[in-house]
Amino acid sequence: MADLERLRSGKFLVIGRAGMDLYADPPGTRLEEATRFSAALGGSSANIAAGLCRQGCQAALVTRVSDDAVGRFCLAQLDSYGIDRRYVRVEGGEARNSLAIVETRATDTQSVLYRHCAADFAMVPDDLHHLPYSEFSALVTTGTVLAAQPSRDACFAAFEHARAAGLPLVFDVDYRPYSWASPGEAAEVYARAAALCDIVIGNDVEFGVMAGDHDAGLKAARALVADGARVVVYKMGEHGAVTITPDGETRTGIYRSRAIKPTGAGDGFLAGFLSGLTDGGDVGKAVARGSATAALVVSRVGCAPAMPTSAEVDRFLTTSEMTHPA
Repeated sequence: MADLERLRSGKFLVIGRAGMDLYADPPGTRLEEATRFSAALGGSSANIAAGLCRQGCQAALVTRVSDDAVGRFCLAQLDSYGIDRRYVRVEGGEARNSLAIVETRATDTQSVLYRHCAADFAMVPDDLHHLPYSEFSALVTTGTVLAAQPSRDACFAAFEHARAAGLPLVFDVDYRPYSWASPGEAAEVYARAAALCDIVIGNDVEFGVMAGDHDAGLKAARALVADGARVVVYKMGEHGAVTITPDGETRTGIYRSRAIKPTGAGDGFLAGFLSGLTDGGDVGKAVARGSATAALVVSRVGCAPAMPTSAEVDRFLTTSEMTHPA
């Protein structure tokens, strides 16, 4: 496995989708009652890249966007967050960017996603072949990339190139059932990907899917470390998380905030966690930073726009206390 000390340089190569999010406005409005919406950058990988940039890191995104106004919106948004988009290709024809229409509500939140002919699924291995992997600190991807071909093969090709360049591999399970032919297919592909990665992050449901049994999720997380992973974070929502390393397990709570919606928490956690690892590599502090970032994201409208700056996270950490783990 790769040396995690490399993360200190804070330059991340992120694979996966960028899309447009439309939020019913004002916050609290139900979709079926909405008459106006606010637009924002979305897509899990783009959100993570935005979060990294907001916390002082550098992030380059590898994806494809549609050759239309929505694709151009995404490109402009990537620029606005300072995300390097040199490796974003435009896909013509019937390809379309992801579109999410979402409520800002703390409970019973509705979101409607359109993923037909998704442009990001059109990535091919050659898109990842000639990238300057040695310039980066780590390769980051989410499970969404693996849900369809040819992007699945492209992702695994990127793993090979990154490993050859000595980069740590970071995998956020990010299970979206609507993207997969079946849970069984997801379990098989996730297990293959996770076995190759140095850092694996997911929630209890996602590890349960990977294991093929919800009750076996934590066991599967532990097995990854036993087989060579350096860090596995098993998140349990309001019950905190279990962080597993070769040195043992640590249970942590969460930071509470005035949440106005649940979306974006996972993307925020990963961005904050990786940002924390660039500052000395202390896994415990990185988990705390990820948890704080997630708490801030759910207290704000949007996903990418809700990502906090380093100063905001630092201030939150000095004024807030983590709950005791369950």
